[in-house]
Amino acid sequence: MRLLLARGAVLASGICLGGFASAAELKVEAGDGAAEKLVEVLISAQPGDTVVIGAGRIELTEGLSLDVDDVTVKGAGPDQTVLSLKGQTGSGEGLLVTSNRVVLEDFAVEDAKGDGVKSKGSDQITFRNLRVEWTNGPNEKNGAYGVYPVSSKHVLIDKVTVRGASDAGIYVGQSEDVIVRNSRAEYNVAGIEIENSMRADVYKNVATHNTGGILIFDLPNLPVQGGHDIRVFDNDVVDNDTANFAPKGNTVAMVPKGTGIMVMANRNVHVFGNRLSGNGTTHVLIGAYPKDYDDKNYMFVPRGVFVHGNTYGEGGNAPDGEVGKMITDISGSPVPDIVWDGVTRIPEYLSWVSAENRVYVDEAEGTSFVNLKMLSQLLLPWGWWPDTDIADYKGSLPEPQAVKLPQDGGA
Repeated sequence: MRLLLARGAVLASGICLGGFASAAELKVEAGDGAAEKLVEVLISAQPGDTVVIGAGRIELTEGLSLDVDDVTVKGAGPDQTVLSLKGQTGSGEGLLVTSNRVVLEDFAVEDAKGDGVKSKGSDQITFRNLRVEWTNGPNEKNGAYGVYPVSSKHVLIDKVTVRGASDAGIYVGQSEDVIVRNSRAEYNVAGIEIENSMRADVYKNVATHNTGGILIFDLPNLPVQGGHDIRVFDNDVVDNDTANFAPKGNTVAMVPKGTGIMVMANRNVHVFGNRLSGNGTTHVLIGAYPKDYDDKNYMFVPRGVFVHGNTYGEGGNAPDGEVGKMITDISGSPVPDIVWDGVTRIPEYLSWVSAENRVYVDEAEGTSFVNLKMLSQLLLPWGWWPDTDIADYKGSLPEPQAVKLPQDGGA
């Protein structure tokens, strides 16, 4: 194995790199035996090490894993260092990280049988300047998630590109203190999805040519529930027009083609300053979890959603599937820019909901909005529903604080 800097030499000289006496830079060059070398380097890495993967293409038949804290894995760039798993024999991740204070940057993972790059139970995990792609385009046999931190804390996803995921390109699940920025998600079922997570900022991203652009979900029967305090702002969510190719039974299989931003069953979600156009079903969809569930701790309706200051172009001209038909049966066509299904819990329905749990929309004149009043149509005459479809915010919702991460300088 070729090491750019041998650990023994560092120890002998007494040099301390980055606060670790044994820190080393371990280099793996593309070429014969590179896959085996990379596996060995990741297994033998020590805290403080940097694994440098040279430019070129490395063909892997098995996924990679890293369980050592304080390691950086760095390539020569997402179009220069490519880890290809087209010949992967198992169905696991391309790269799985289960350790803390890890930086993954400047390389690509292609055609993983399972998820592309995943962290599980990590604290201070950074995904930077990565590309994860399934090169055959949208296909239900592609891996579910591209970049996938789960059960992690202090997550930074920056300048990442994901294409072709059969569930979500960038997926953050059951995690805390998250930033997703400067990234591009295209030709996935869901471009960016924040699920059952707390305190997340999603900004300056492009979500295009997905089935749905950006999804903020809370789902039942998961170890972590009660997602809250999410800000989605300054994103371009445009031309999400790819037919849904999720395997049957997946939650995102219900997302209609042409959804811009969707908020489902989450709490205190602020959607503002985004640019939305070319989304054929609707630009913003706010709704309750629509399926039966057996989870007494789950709250199925969205609470405290504030949509304001966004810019809307053409959209709603091609509503898709059963959801699209359900909307147009009430709203007509084209579908309004913002759609709320109007579902609340029945005890709260009769007295309306408390101010901090309502849905607020404050947009420029000419923006269209519909409350589908789904519950009222089933239980009570149409006119019973409170006339608060478009309400002034008036400080009724606590605004989520900007997320600050230790590995991002607290910025």
